Amino acid sequence: METESEPYVRLATLRQLHTVMADMNTARSLADTLQTVADGVVNGLGYELACVNLVRPDGDLVVAAFAGNSAAEALITGRVGSRASWERRLGMGEDWGDLRFIPHTEGWVLDEDDVPQWYTDGPAPRFEDEWHPSDRLFAPMYTPSVSGGSCGELIGVLSVDRPRNGRRPGAWGREALQMYAFQAAIAISNARLRANMQRALVRLEREQQALRASEESFRQAFEYAPSGMAIAEMGGDQHGRILRSNDALCRLLGRPASAMRRYSFSDLVHPEDIGTLLRTSAEGGRAELRLGRRDGTYVWVSLRNSVVADAADGPRFLLSHVEDIEDRKRRELQLAHRAAHDALTGLPNSAELRTRLSSRLCQRPQSAFPGEIESLDAAYGHPAYDANGHGFDFRPGADLLDAYDHHVHTIAPEGERDDGTKGLAVLFCDLDGFKSINDRFGHNAGDAVLIEVARRLGRAVRDGDTVARLGGDEFVVLADGLGKADAADLAVRLRNEIIQPIRVDGRAMRVGASFGIGWAHCGMTADEVLKSADERMYIEKRSRPKQHRRAG
Repeated sequence: METESEPYVRLATLRQLHTVMADMNTARSLADTLQTVADGVVNGLGYELACVNLVRPDGDLVVAAFAGNSAAEALITGRVGSRASWERRLGMGEDWGDLRFIPHTEGWVLDEDDVPQWYTDGPAPRFEDEWHPSDRLFAPMYTPSVSGGSCGELIGVLSVDRPRNGRRPGAWGREALQMYAFQAAIAISNARLRANMQRALVRLEREQQALRASEESFRQAFEYAPSGMAIAEMGGDQHGRILRSNDALCRLLGRPASAMRRYSFSDLVHPEDIGTLLRTSAEGGRAELRLGRRDGTYVWVSLRNSVVADAADGPRFLLSHVEDIEDRKRRELQLAHRAAHDALTGLPNSAELRTRLSSRLCQRPQSAFPGEIESLDAAYGHPAYDANGHGFDFRPGADLLDAYDHHVHTIAPEGERDDGTKGLAVLFCDLDGFKSINDRFGHNAGDAVLIEVARRLGRAVRDGDTVARLGGDEFVVLADGLGKADAADLAVRLRNEIIQPIRVDGRAMRVGASFGIGWAHCGMTADEVLKSADERMYIEKRSRPKQHRRAG
């Protein structure tokens, strides 16, 4: 092209450059762009051979496209040259602006390196500027500099060979190749960006499809789960508010989904179970509690929580699994009730009576060594405990009594007169004349009498008092907060209830009752309290004439 006049050469080259650059920027893929770059060198710049060496992620350069010779293309396409060998080449020869020219007089040292190359035959040059078959010309391609410098990161190298006019390129040819390499770098960068975007879009679409499939699977699992499920908010002012509930939960609680969104579980839980709910941890928390139905009743459920977290914002929602355990809980409560109550009368049995009584009594702490309490008594010159078993906490050894500092001690009235002290009265009741009913009318009649006596005792005491069947025809009443006179009055009322006629199978039967009043106080065991009341009952029974022990 240098043989033409300079103005004509420039215009023709510009037209060719315009065409090949337009082709570069309209290629559909990165591979098409690379091949278009190689073809443009041959078709637009007048070289017989062109090779695009592209930098890989590991830094080495691979032959990504070739143009001008199909045999050479098949030989070296896809082969890799090390980054070190390429840097050596780009550091040799002559600087032609951004181009690097290595004449045949220096290039022989590169014949043994690992850069893929081809060999072309031809006669030795006859003129000084004639192209030699072993000359090498490279056009590095750099990304546009972000910092404003002349070049950015190396993305590849254009290798060109054998200009068609047989001469080394002049100033205009060099400028054209350099400009072409610059535009090729932009086209390749854009193609890479498009390829990355396309891969990202494909990946995003796949992820969205997977997410939609996952969401649909979750929706179906949530909506059609046989047990109740709910999604609640975590954090913020609306923490715990139910956002979504499935059909099973709505049916379990008898509430529509629209109404469920107005509540949190703390609004629905039974007041006695609110502490259980608050103690249930969010992640993996499990609790058994009662939730309120629309009709005002409560149902026992097993509540299990899982946290739904967001990668960016952390925990967002609480997924609660609600399982109906009403039948199981009812069976458990029935079993517990049977274990603690008398099968005939339904009253608390002997074991339950002792449990309730023991819960009101504290004992002296068991010392680590025998005699330690007595040693403390002697060391401080006074007893370690008062008459009611209440530890004196002003001694240096008061740490032994820490377990009792917060206990509400049970104190018994003292003396024969009512001094105003209120305590836990234990009324031991033994029926008079009951054996004769069993003997005359049979055990069925005796059982009916026991059931009626239990009903009358339960009707006559206050809410919170305990009426228990100790065994046989013996009953015990625990009544807290009574003075001596109050306890005596209660015994009279109970006796008057019991001695009323009891009709069994059309017959009127009567039994009497003897009461012994004992008092519980800390330092005693449950058996000691019951024994004390039992002894007083026998004293009271023996003190009355036999004919007055039973009315009617």
